[in-house]
Amino acid sequence: MVYENDISEKIIHAAIEVHKVLGSGLLKSAYEQCLAHEFNLNQIKYRQQITLPLVYKGLPVDCSYRLDFLVEESVVIEIKAQEAILPVHKSQILTYLKLGGWHLGLLINFHVPLIKYGIHRVVSGLEEKGK
Repeated sequence: MVYENDISEKIIHAAIEVHKVLGSGLLKSAYEQCLAHEFNLNQIKYRQQITLPLVYKGLPVDCSYRLDFLVEESVVIEIKAQEAILPVHKSQILTYLKLGGWHLGLLINFHVPLIKYGIHRVVSGLEEKGK
């Protein structure tokens, strides 16, 4: 988990920079493009809009889930730009983590006055320290 924590720190710094420049009130797609550019500027490896397959007991299910970002092949990022983060949004990223076998995800909502209030850490398969 140490590796994922280091990556998440880089991701958070990139999100802070995007929010500092743009502020809140834009569409999710704008934040997503700018975050990708910030990753490029900082040489952070990522894949964007990745299709996540769903297989149920050996049966491929024809539905399409898409990760906004997979950073360094280990941290999932879901971007939002809305009034509030609901439990269903945290469930969404937790499901992505379980389906892909990853352990750490960041749910980042850019529609906040300070980005620190919009970053939510989601862990799957590992117990976080202090809990």
